Amino acid sequence: MTKEIVIDPEAEKLEILKRYRALLSASKSTLQKGDKRMIRKAFDMALESHKDMRRKSGEPYIYHPIAVAQIAAEEIGLGTTSIVCALLHDVVEDTNMTLEDIEREFGKKVAMIIDGLTKISGVFDTNSSLQAENFRKMLLTLADDVRVILIKLADRLHNMRTMEFMPRDKQLKLSSETIYLYAPLAHRLGLYSIKSEMEDLSMKYMERETYQFIKNKLNEKKAEREKFIKDFIEPVNRVVQEQGLSADIFGRPKSIHSIWNKMRKKAIPFEEVYDLFAIRIILDSTLENEKADCWKAYSIITDLYRPNPDRLRDWISSPKANGYESLHTTVMGPRGQWVEVQIRTKRMNEIAEKGFAAHWKYKESSTDSGLDQWVQKVREMLKNQDSNALDFLDDFKMNLFSDEIFIFTPKGALIQLPLNATALDFAFEIHSDVGASCIGAKVNHKLVPLSHKLQNGDQVEIITSSKQTPKEDWLNIVVTAKAKAKIKSALKEEKRKVADDGKEILERKLKSLKITYNSENIHKLSYYFKLASTQDLFFNVAKGLIDIKDLKEYLASEKVVENKPQDKIEQEQVQSLIRSIKAKDSDILLIGEDMQKIDYKLANCCNPIPGDDVFGFITVADGIKIHRTNCPNATKLMSNYGYRIVKAKWTNQHELAFLTGLRITGIDDVGLINQLTTVISHDFKVNMRSITVDSDNGIFEGSIMVYVNDTHHLENLIKKLKTVKGVTGVERFDSAIEKAS
Repeated sequence: MTKEIVIDPEAEKLEILKRYRALLSASKSTLQKGDKRMIRKAFDMALESHKDMRRKSGEPYIYHPIAVAQIAAEEIGLGTTSIVCALLHDVVEDTNMTLEDIEREFGKKVAMIIDGLTKISGVFDTNSSLQAENFRKMLLTLADDVRVILIKLADRLHNMRTMEFMPRDKQLKLSSETIYLYAPLAHRLGLYSIKSEMEDLSMKYMERETYQFIKNKLNEKKAEREKFIKDFIEPVNRVVQEQGLSADIFGRPKSIHSIWNKMRKKAIPFEEVYDLFAIRIILDSTLENEKADCWKAYSIITDLYRPNPDRLRDWISSPKANGYESLHTTVMGPRGQWVEVQIRTKRMNEIAEKGFAAHWKYKESSTDSGLDQWVQKVREMLKNQDSNALDFLDDFKMNLFSDEIFIFTPKGALIQLPLNATALDFAFEIHSDVGASCIGAKVNHKLVPLSHKLQNGDQVEIITSSKQTPKEDWLNIVVTAKAKAKIKSALKEEKRKVADDGKEILERKLKSLKITYNSENIHKLSYYFKLASTQDLFFNVAKGLIDIKDLKEYLASEKVVENKPQDKIEQEQVQSLIRSIKAKDSDILLIGEDMQKIDYKLANCCNPIPGDDVFGFITVADGIKIHRTNCPNATKLMSNYGYRIVKAKWTNQHELAFLTGLRITGIDDVGLINQLTTVISHDFKVNMRSITVDSDNGIFEGSIMVYVNDTHHLENLIKKLKTVKGVTGVERFDSAIEKAS
């Protein structure tokens, strides 16, 4: 039974007013003459438009636009135009207010941003999924005005903060979209605190138990950590003052998500993550002394504590593409543990916290036009309309959200490339003609192949030849979207020429077999030979891959499939798929909105077992596949195919056994395998399917595939195995990751 919400209009009125005043005080620093009146007008319009609307929590809807405007002003540092747009961001979509009304009241700029926000609402709308094509639209709008994206990020952040009242499947979908695109986008725009919060909130819903576990662990050690930070900072503070520097020094805890990432990447338990916090030194420095003061602070720190020479990062001499400037070093603290120290000035810190919005504030003094270059890159990628939307999305993520390296040309000009870029990427970055005719490169005056991975600070000279043309395998060498697009279009052109010859050959061959050459038959042939397009058909004919014998076989096959292959599954087809999937006898898994019993398969990429948090994903060939919500493929599936996701829940049945894998590490000892198999087969009565063991210099590593009933059963087995003498670690693992079906 749902609890009835009691509404007190007077109390709500006062609360709305209180929130509006808080918004005004948050925007005080940017307010100019007449701005307050403009914000008031937008607030009144939003209040009137949303007066009868409520959020899932039962609160008045107006709380949401006010909160989005507050985030835009306070946490991103945007000005009046953005605050007005944030207040009105849902008005055109949710009410009968038009863009013309907004332009009349607030001018062209506001109307244009609201138009951008409305156009891409499909991307951010809680009822739809983040389809790749919509994302492309969103970026086109970004290319017009970056504020559209900044307000959208504020909108998404508030939705994530207030997500507890949403149904579980919505929570999962929004979380996976957020972690897949919004957090990296916030990172790229330099909004580090928003990025961290988005990651933490996504994790809170997608990995509930792990999130809670780390949160509790951090709270347990809080007092001990604070004492350590105090002891570390005291001598630094003293010397900094003696040297005449003005600085704020404090310890900042790392986000739960970043701690979890470290645990996963290094496969270590929480106790072994040493950098649970970073020490931050924020200097109050004039612009001309910034660099010198930061290095002075670095010198003080490294006099007091021994630095790790491999862990110095200088983003002051070469800032990151998103404007981030800071000195990072890792030093050995007073209790024999490594501590990360970040040194920057107040200006640098504001840019680190608020990203490019803060850049505008310092625009006169800053020569760095990182954002303009970045938006220019986005435009460049959008121009290449050929690529499939999902490829585009992956290229986009890889190029624009990756860390960058700086490479020098022979004349000393600086070129920025993503991490792992190759000599061939560099060639295409210089010019597409240089890339297309590149045969090799000299890196730091040494000859290297095209596939050579570049390192930060390399000096590169490209060697070209007029005889060279782009090759198919180049696509595996390059990582930048620009290079990929140019190679694809050159290969396409080449393929088109060959296909033109193939077309004539095919026409002649069909004539000899008395088959009419028309578009219907060409499509049938393409489908028969399982080719994606008619151009592929012509190309294969020209290359001799399809000859007269194959064409005769086609003629002989009575059953020619009439319908063309489908590239996309649309919503209606998905619904009919659900309807057509017959109920299964087993009642292990309930799926769908009304939890009816449906035929399903368990996904190989994550081997779900009862007790795991799971969801169903509709495939064309295999009915419904069940994935764990923390499956390596889950985020991508939920983000790009939200409409193909169905709820899934286990019922309590223990008779069936499910295959899962355990990775066991330990000290190699005589009889260890025997002890392990005794625990598994004898004590737990669990069946083993396979066991593989590797021993190297006294270290034992084994993989065992076992059949268990559910997660509880598995956890007890892991606990028991850990008690075996010589075993140092037992963890569940997922088998080979499969592609989304």
